[in-house]
Amino acid sequence: MSTFTSRTVTTTRREWIVPTGPRGAALGDMQAAVLVATQDYRHYHLVEDHVQLPDDALVFTTTDEAIVISYTVEQPA
Repeated sequence: MSTFTSRTVTTTRREWIVPTGPRGAALGDMQAAVLVATQDYRHYHLVEDHVQLPDDALVFTTTDEAIVISYTVEQPA
């Protein structure tokens, strides 16, 4: 007889979207979005300012019209 359990996990992805024009995204817009995303990540995970974030803390993806900065959190439902 098998013994097992199950669980439900809720995934939340926080995103900051920087629009791109024909020549890409502006540096100031990217810096502002990265700063806010970093602060949000630190707040959520209780990481202090003097502690370096993991390399994979934030993910950058592209769409046809934007650069999307995000991180994902999983919680038991």
